[in-house]
Amino acid sequence: MTVANNYVTAEQIADHRWSPITELPAIFFAKVGAAVMLNRKRLCRFPFLLDNNTMAYSLSPTKWDADFAKALFGTVDLTSLVQVGALPSYNAGDVESMEIYLPSLLEQEQIGAYFKHLDNLITLHQRQPFLHSSPEISLTVQLIHPFYTSSWEQRKLGEMMNVTSVKRIHQSDWTDSGVRFLRARDIVAAAKNEEPDDYLYISKEKYEEYSALSGKVGVSDLLVTGVGTIGVPYLVRNLEPLYFKDGNIIWFQNSGKIDGKFLFYSFSAEQIQGFINESAGIGTVGTYTIESGKKTPISLPNQIEQARVGEFFQQLDNLITLHQRKGKAAVTGCSNDANNSKGVYCKARDFGYKCYKKAKSQQIRCLIAVFIFFV
Repeated sequence: MTVANNYVTAEQIADHRWSPITELPAIFFAKVGAAVMLNRKRLCRFPFLLDNNTMAYSLSPTKWDADFAKALFGTVDLTSLVQVGALPSYNAGDVESMEIYLPSLLEQEQIGAYFKHLDNLITLHQRQPFLHSSPEISLTVQLIHPFYTSSWEQRKLGEMMNVTSVKRIHQSDWTDSGVRFLRARDIVAAAKNEEPDDYLYISKEKYEEYSALSGKVGVSDLLVTGVGTIGVPYLVRNLEPLYFKDGNIIWFQNSGKIDGKFLFYSFSAEQIQGFINESAGIGTVGTYTIESGKKTPISLPNQIEQARVGEFFQQLDNLITLHQRKGKAAVTGCSNDANNSKGVYCKARDFGYKCYKKAKSQQIRCLIAVFIFFV
Protein backbone atom coordinates (compact mmCIF):
# COMPACT_ATOMS: atom_id res chain seq x y z
CA MET A 1 0.00 0.00 0.00
CA THR A 2 1.65 3.22 -1.15
CA VAL A 3 -1.17 5.78 -1.22
CA ALA A 4 -4.08 6.73 1.05
CA ASN A 5 -7.22 8.83 0.79
CA ASN A 6 -6.30 10.95 3.81
CA TYR A 7 -3.06 12.40 5.15
CA VAL A 8 -2.06 14.34 8.26
CA THR A 9 0.82 16.70 8.99
CA ALA A 10 3.51 16.34 11.61
CA GLU A 11 1.95 19.29 13.44
CA GLN A 12 -1.43 17.54 13.61
CA ILE A 13 0.21 14.39 14.93
CA ALA A 14 1.98 16.40 17.65
CA ASP A 15 -1.11 18.45 18.57
CA HIS A 16 -3.37 15.38 18.91
CA ARG A 17 -0.66 13.18 20.38
CA TRP A 18 -1.36 10.50 17.82
CA SER A 19 0.96 7.51 17.61
CA PRO A 20 1.72 6.36 14.07
CA ILE A 21 2.52 2.70 13.48
CA THR A 22 6.28 2.67 13.03
CA GLU A 23 7.11 -1.00 13.61
CA LEU A 24 7.17 -1.93 9.96
CA PRO A 25 6.33 -3.61 7.70
CA ALA A 26 2.77 -4.31 8.84
CA ILE A 27 -0.38 -5.91 7.46
CA PHE A 28 -3.38 -3.56 7.68
CA PHE A 29 -7.06 -4.61 7.58
CA ALA A 30 -10.56 -3.85 8.88
CA LYS A 31 -11.77 -5.26 12.20
CA VAL A 32 -15.31 -3.81 12.58
CA GLY A 33 -18.24 -3.23 10.24
CA ALA A 34 -19.25 -4.32 6.76
CA ALA A 35 -15.70 -3.76 5.46
CA VAL A 36 -14.68 -6.87 7.43
CA MET A 37 -16.66 -9.03 5.01
CA LEU A 38 -14.57 -7.76 2.09
CA ASN A 39 -11.62 -9.67 3.58
CA ARG A 40 -9.09 -7.17 2.22
CA LYS A 41 -5.54 -6.72 3.53
CA ARG A 42 -2.74 -4.35 2.60
CA LEU A 43 0.99 -4.48 3.24
CA CYS A 44 2.30 -1.15 4.61
CA ARG A 45 6.00 -0.37 4.48
CA PHE A 46 5.78 3.28 5.63
CA PRO A 47 4.53 4.77 8.94
CA PHE A 48 0.76 5.21 9.09
CA LEU A 49 -2.18 5.98 11.37
CA LEU A 50 -5.26 3.78 11.80
CA ASP A 51 -8.68 4.31 13.33
CA ASN A 52 -10.74 2.20 15.73
CA ASN A 53 -12.34 0.22 12.91
CA THR A 54 -9.04 -1.22 11.69
CA MET A 55 -6.03 -3.04 13.03
CA ALA A 56 -2.50 -3.90 11.95
CA TYR A 57 -0.26 -6.90 12.43
CA SER A 58 3.34 -5.72 12.69
CA LEU A 59 5.96 -8.11 11.29
CA SER A 60 9.26 -8.84 12.97
CA PRO A 61 11.90 -8.48 10.21
CA THR A 62 13.99 -11.19 11.86
CA LYS A 63 11.18 -13.71 11.57
CA TRP A 64 9.04 -12.64 8.61
CA ASP A 65 9.73 -11.82 4.97
CA ALA A 66 7.29 -9.04 4.05
CA ASP A 67 6.38 -10.39 0.60
CA PHE A 68 5.84 -13.85 2.04
CA ALA A 69 3.63 -12.42 4.79
CA LYS A 70 1.61 -10.55 2.19
CA ALA A 71 1.03 -13.79 0.27
CA LEU A 72 0.20 -15.67 3.46
CA PHE A 73 -2.34 -13.11 4.66
CA GLY A 74 -3.91 -13.31 1.21
CA THR A 75 -4.95 -16.87 2.10
CA VAL A 76 -6.38 -15.92 5.50
CA ASP A 77 -10.17 -15.81 5.62
CA LEU A 78 -10.71 -13.11 8.23
CA THR A 79 -14.47 -13.47 7.88
CA SER A 80 -14.16 -16.82 9.67
CA LEU A 81 -13.15 -14.88 12.81
CA VAL A 82 -16.29 -12.72 12.83
CA GLN A 83 -18.23 -12.71 16.09
CA VAL A 84 -22.01 -12.65 16.09
CA GLY A 85 -23.47 -9.27 16.99
CA ALA A 86 -24.96 -6.06 15.66
CA LEU A 87 -21.80 -5.48 13.61
CA PRO A 88 -19.34 -8.07 12.35
CA SER A 89 -16.07 -7.81 14.28
CA TYR A 90 -13.12 -9.72 15.68
CA ASN A 91 -10.24 -8.86 18.02
CA ALA A 92 -6.46 -8.99 18.19
CA GLY A 93 -6.47 -12.21 20.20
CA ASP A 94 -8.16 -14.06 17.36
CA VAL A 95 -5.31 -13.26 14.99
CA GLU A 96 -2.60 -13.88 17.57
CA SER A 97 -4.01 -17.38 18.11
CA MET A 98 -3.91 -18.35 14.45
CA GLU A 99 -1.92 -21.50 13.78
CA ILE A 100 0.36 -21.45 10.77
CA TYR A 101 3.05 -23.48 9.07
CA LEU A 102 6.09 -21.24 8.90
CA PRO A 103 9.18 -22.13 6.85
CA SER A 104 12.64 -20.74 7.49
CA LEU A 105 13.36 -17.10 6.69
CA LEU A 106 15.39 -18.15 3.64
CA GLU A 107 12.48 -20.17 2.28
CA GLN A 108 10.10 -17.30 3.05
CA GLU A 109 12.26 -14.97 0.97
CA GLN A 110 12.23 -17.40 -1.95
CA ILE A 111 8.48 -17.94 -1.77
CA GLY A 112 7.81 -14.22 -1.29
CA ALA A 113 9.98 -13.36 -4.31
CA TYR A 114 8.13 -15.94 -6.39
CA PHE A 115 4.72 -14.49 -5.59
CA LYS A 116 5.95 -10.94 -6.12
CA HIS A 117 7.16 -12.01 -9.55
CA LEU A 118 3.80 -13.69 -10.17
CA ASP A 119 1.96 -10.48 -9.26
CA ASN A 120 4.09 -8.65 -11.80
CA LEU A 121 3.18 -11.23 -14.44
CA ILE A 122 -0.49 -10.86 -13.61
CA THR A 123 -0.30 -7.10 -13.93
CA LEU A 124 1.45 -7.49 -17.27
CA HIS A 125 -1.00 -10.01 -18.70
CA GLN A 126 -4.35 -9.18 -17.10
CA ARG A 127 -5.52 -7.18 -20.14
CA GLN A 128 -4.37 -9.77 -22.67
CA PRO A 129 -6.17 -12.95 -23.84
CA PHE A 130 -5.01 -16.13 -22.14
CA LEU A 131 -6.11 -18.65 -24.76
CA HIS A 132 -2.49 -19.09 -25.87
CA SER A 133 -0.72 -18.28 -22.62
CA SER A 134 1.51 -20.80 -20.89
CA PRO A 135 -0.36 -23.08 -18.43
CA GLU A 136 1.41 -21.54 -15.41
CA ILE A 137 0.31 -17.99 -16.19
CA SER A 138 -3.12 -18.82 -17.56
CA LEU A 139 -4.56 -21.03 -14.87
CA THR A 140 -2.84 -19.24 -12.00
CA VAL A 141 -4.21 -15.86 -13.05
CA GLN A 142 -7.68 -17.26 -13.62
CA LEU A 143 -7.97 -18.97 -10.24
CA ILE A 144 -5.94 -16.65 -8.01
CA HIS A 145 -7.15 -13.45 -9.68
CA PRO A 146 -10.70 -14.11 -10.87
CA PHE A 147 -11.20 -10.43 -11.80
CA TYR A 148 -9.67 -11.32 -15.15
CA THR A 149 -12.13 -13.65 -16.87
CA SER A 150 -12.72 -12.27 -20.36
CA SER A 151 -11.45 -15.45 -22.04
CA TRP A 152 -13.51 -17.76 -19.80
CA GLU A 153 -17.27 -18.20 -19.93
CA GLN A 154 -19.23 -16.70 -17.05
CA ARG A 155 -22.04 -18.94 -15.79
CA LYS A 156 -24.17 -19.60 -12.72
CA LEU A 157 -24.05 -23.12 -11.36
CA GLY A 158 -27.84 -23.39 -11.29
CA GLU A 159 -27.86 -22.89 -15.07
CA MET A 160 -25.60 -25.89 -15.58
CA MET A 161 -26.78 -28.46 -13.06
CA ASN A 162 -29.43 -29.27 -10.50
CA VAL A 163 -28.67 -27.86 -7.04
CA THR A 164 -30.60 -29.62 -4.30
CA SER A 165 -30.38 -31.74 -1.14
CA VAL A 166 -31.79 -35.07 0.03
CA LYS A 167 -34.70 -36.43 2.00
CA ARG A 168 -34.15 -36.01 5.72
CA ILE A 169 -32.66 -38.84 7.75
CA HIS A 170 -33.63 -38.79 11.43
CA GLN A 171 -31.13 -39.31 14.20
CA SER A 172 -32.93 -42.49 15.19
CA ASP A 173 -31.88 -43.93 11.80
CA TRP A 174 -28.16 -43.49 12.45
CA THR A 175 -26.18 -46.71 12.89
CA ASP A 176 -22.60 -47.78 13.64
CA SER A 177 -22.09 -49.45 10.26
CA GLY A 178 -23.57 -49.55 6.78
CA VAL A 179 -23.58 -46.62 4.33
CA ARG A 180 -21.49 -43.58 5.29
CA PHE A 181 -23.59 -40.61 6.45
CA LEU A 182 -21.90 -37.21 6.12
CA ARG A 183 -22.49 -34.09 8.20
CA ALA A 184 -21.07 -30.64 7.54
CA ARG A 185 -18.42 -31.19 10.23
CA ASP A 186 -17.24 -34.35 8.42
CA ILE A 187 -16.62 -32.37 5.22
CA VAL A 188 -14.73 -29.68 7.16
CA ALA A 189 -12.58 -32.36 8.79
CA ALA A 190 -11.84 -33.94 5.41
CA ALA A 191 -10.80 -30.53 4.03
CA LYS A 192 -8.28 -30.25 6.87
CA ASN A 193 -7.01 -33.82 6.34
CA GLU A 194 -8.34 -34.68 9.78
CA GLU A 195 -10.40 -37.56 11.06
CA PRO A 196 -13.93 -36.70 12.29
CA ASP A 197 -14.75 -37.12 15.97
CA ASP A 198 -17.05 -39.99 15.08
CA TYR A 199 -18.26 -41.77 11.96
CA LEU A 200 -21.98 -42.07 11.28
CA TYR A 201 -23.79 -44.55 9.03
CA ILE A 202 -27.26 -45.53 7.95
CA SER A 203 -28.45 -49.01 7.00
CA LYS A 204 -28.25 -50.21 3.42
CA GLU A 205 -32.04 -50.63 3.41
CA LYS A 206 -32.65 -47.06 4.59
CA TYR A 207 -30.15 -45.79 1.99
CA GLU A 208 -31.97 -47.55 -0.85
CA GLU A 209 -35.36 -46.37 0.41
CA TYR A 210 -34.38 -42.71 0.64
CA SER A 211 -32.20 -42.71 -2.47
CA ALA A 212 -35.20 -43.89 -4.47
CA LEU A 213 -36.77 -40.53 -3.58
CA SER A 214 -33.75 -38.21 -3.65
CA GLY A 215 -31.39 -39.93 -6.06
CA LYS A 216 -27.82 -41.15 -5.51
CA VAL A 217 -24.68 -39.03 -5.57
CA GLY A 218 -22.48 -39.71 -8.57
CA VAL A 219 -18.85 -39.32 -9.53
CA SER A 220 -17.89 -35.62 -9.98
CA ASP A 221 -20.87 -34.44 -7.91
CA LEU A 222 -19.99 -31.83 -5.30
CA LEU A 223 -21.24 -31.58 -1.72
CA VAL A 224 -20.78 -28.17 -0.05
CA THR A 225 -21.30 -27.20 3.58
CA GLY A 226 -24.22 -24.82 4.12
CA VAL A 227 -23.99 -24.28 7.90
CA GLY A 228 -21.18 -23.76 10.40
CA THR A 229 -18.03 -23.34 8.34
CA ILE A 230 -19.81 -22.66 5.07
CA GLY A 231 -18.63 -23.13 1.51
CA VAL A 232 -16.32 -26.09 2.13
CA PRO A 233 -16.48 -28.52 -0.84
CA TYR A 234 -16.32 -32.32 -0.94
CA LEU A 235 -15.80 -33.99 -4.31
CA VAL A 236 -17.41 -37.40 -4.88
CA ARG A 237 -14.66 -39.42 -6.54
CA ASN A 238 -16.14 -42.94 -6.71
CA LEU A 239 -19.40 -44.87 -6.73
CA GLU A 240 -19.22 -45.98 -3.11
CA PRO A 241 -22.69 -45.45 -1.56
CA LEU A 242 -22.95 -42.18 0.35
CA TYR A 243 -25.71 -40.22 2.03
CA PHE A 244 -25.64 -36.87 3.82
CA LYS A 245 -27.53 -34.59 6.17
CA ASP A 246 -30.14 -32.43 4.45
CA GLY A 247 -30.15 -28.72 5.22
CA ASN A 248 -26.50 -28.84 6.29
CA ILE A 249 -25.06 -29.82 2.92
CA ILE A 250 -25.87 -28.64 -0.60
CA TRP A 251 -25.72 -31.14 -3.45
CA PHE A 252 -24.43 -29.98 -6.83
CA GLN A 253 -25.50 -32.72 -9.24
CA ASN A 254 -22.64 -32.18 -11.63
CA SER A 255 -22.64 -35.51 -13.48
CA GLY A 256 -19.56 -34.48 -15.47
CA LYS A 257 -20.99 -31.22 -16.82
CA ILE A 258 -17.93 -29.50 -15.34
CA ASP A 259 -14.66 -31.32 -14.70
CA GLY A 260 -15.04 -32.51 -11.12
CA LYS A 261 -11.61 -31.44 -9.91
CA PHE A 262 -11.97 -28.04 -11.57
CA LEU A 263 -15.34 -27.51 -9.87
CA PHE A 264 -13.90 -28.62 -6.53
CA TYR A 265 -10.92 -26.26 -6.65
CA SER A 266 -13.04 -23.39 -8.01
CA PHE A 267 -14.77 -23.37 -4.61
CA SER A 268 -11.47 -22.30 -3.06
CA ALA A 269 -11.16 -19.28 -5.36
CA GLU A 270 -12.11 -15.76 -4.32
CA GLN A 271 -14.88 -15.52 -6.93
CA ILE A 272 -16.98 -18.23 -5.28
CA GLN A 273 -15.86 -17.76 -1.68
CA GLY A 274 -16.53 -14.03 -1.93
CA PHE A 275 -20.02 -14.70 -3.26
CA ILE A 276 -20.73 -17.19 -0.47
CA ASN A 277 -19.61 -14.77 2.24
CA GLU A 278 -21.61 -11.94 0.71
CA SER A 279 -24.79 -14.00 0.31
CA ALA A 280 -24.55 -15.53 3.79
CA GLY A 281 -25.54 -12.28 5.48
CA ILE A 282 -23.82 -9.95 7.94
CA GLY A 283 -24.28 -9.88 11.72
CA THR A 284 -26.02 -13.26 11.93
CA VAL A 285 -24.99 -16.89 11.73
CA GLY A 286 -24.29 -17.23 8.03
CA THR A 287 -25.79 -19.97 5.87
CA TYR A 288 -25.20 -21.04 2.30
CA THR A 289 -28.56 -22.12 0.87
CA ILE A 290 -29.75 -24.05 -2.16
CA GLU A 291 -30.98 -20.82 -3.74
CA SER A 292 -27.58 -19.21 -3.20
CA GLY A 293 -25.98 -22.33 -4.62
CA LYS A 294 -27.98 -21.93 -7.83
CA LYS A 295 -26.81 -18.31 -8.16
CA THR A 296 -23.15 -19.10 -7.45
CA PRO A 297 -20.97 -17.68 -10.26
CA ILE A 298 -18.21 -19.65 -11.92
CA SER A 299 -15.69 -18.88 -14.67
CA LEU A 300 -15.25 -21.74 -17.12
CA PRO A 301 -12.65 -22.49 -19.78
CA ASN A 302 -13.24 -25.35 -22.22
CA GLN A 303 -13.34 -28.95 -20.97
CA ILE A 304 -9.72 -29.67 -21.90
CA GLU A 305 -8.48 -26.65 -19.95
CA GLN A 306 -10.75 -27.55 -17.04
CA ALA A 307 -9.16 -30.99 -16.85
CA ARG A 308 -5.65 -29.52 -17.00
CA VAL A 309 -6.40 -27.00 -14.27
CA GLY A 310 -8.04 -29.62 -12.06
CA GLU A 311 -5.14 -32.02 -12.48
CA PHE A 312 -2.64 -29.23 -11.80
CA PHE A 313 -4.17 -28.41 -8.44
CA GLN A 314 -4.58 -32.09 -7.60
CA GLN A 315 -0.81 -32.44 -7.99
CA LEU A 316 -0.34 -29.45 -5.70
CA ASP A 317 -2.54 -31.08 -3.07
CA ASN A 318 -0.48 -34.26 -3.30
CA LEU A 319 2.72 -32.24 -2.80
CA ILE A 320 1.15 -30.40 0.12
CA THR A 321 0.16 -33.64 1.84
CA LEU A 322 3.65 -35.05 1.36
CA HIS A 323 5.24 -31.84 2.67
CA GLN A 324 3.02 -31.78 5.76
CA ARG A 325 3.72 -35.41 6.61
CA LYS A 326 7.47 -34.82 6.41
CA GLY A 327 7.18 -31.69 8.53
CA LYS A 328 5.12 -33.43 11.21
CA ALA A 329 7.55 -36.34 11.29
CA ALA A 330 10.59 -34.08 11.65
CA VAL A 331 9.30 -31.37 13.97
CA THR A 332 7.31 -31.38 17.18
CA GLY A 333 6.26 -28.32 19.11
CA CYS A 334 6.90 -24.74 18.14
CA SER A 335 10.38 -23.42 17.48
CA ASN A 336 11.26 -19.79 18.06
CA ASP A 337 14.33 -20.11 15.85
CA ALA A 338 13.51 -17.97 12.82
CA ASN A 339 16.29 -19.68 10.88
CA ASN A 340 15.01 -23.19 11.53
CA SER A 341 15.30 -25.11 8.26
CA LYS A 342 12.02 -26.94 8.82
CA GLY A 343 8.54 -25.55 8.44
CA VAL A 344 7.03 -25.54 11.92
CA TYR A 345 3.50 -25.33 13.24
CA CYS A 346 3.24 -22.33 15.55
CA LYS A 347 1.01 -19.63 16.92
CA ALA A 348 1.13 -16.37 15.01
CA ARG A 349 1.99 -14.49 18.18
CA ASP A 350 5.32 -16.36 18.34
CA PHE A 351 6.44 -14.85 15.06
CA GLY A 352 4.93 -11.36 15.06
CA TYR A 353 5.80 -8.20 16.88
CA LYS A 354 2.35 -6.99 17.79
CA CYS A 355 -1.18 -7.13 16.68
CA TYR A 356 -2.34 -3.56 17.16
CA LYS A 357 -5.81 -3.59 18.57
CA LYS A 358 -7.81 -2.89 16.41
CA ALA A 359 -7.03 -8.70 13.46
CA LYS A 360 -8.85 -19.87 11.56
CA SER A 361 -7.21 -19.14 8.64
CA GLN A 362 -6.32 -21.18 5.63
CA GLN A 363 -2.68 -21.95 6.10
CA ILE A 364 0.26 -21.58 3.77
CA ARG A 365 -0.12 -25.06 2.34
CA CYS A 366 -0.85 -23.72 -1.12
CA LEU A 367 1.97 -21.19 -1.01
CA ILE A 368 4.59 -23.82 -0.21
CA ALA A 369 3.25 -26.26 -2.76
CA VAL A 370 3.03 -23.74 -5.59
CA PHE A 371 6.61 -22.74 -4.96
CA ILE A 372 7.83 -26.35 -4.87
CA PHE A 373 5.93 -27.13 -8.07
CA PHE A 374 7.31 -24.28 -10.15
CA VAL A 375 10.88 -24.00 -8.89
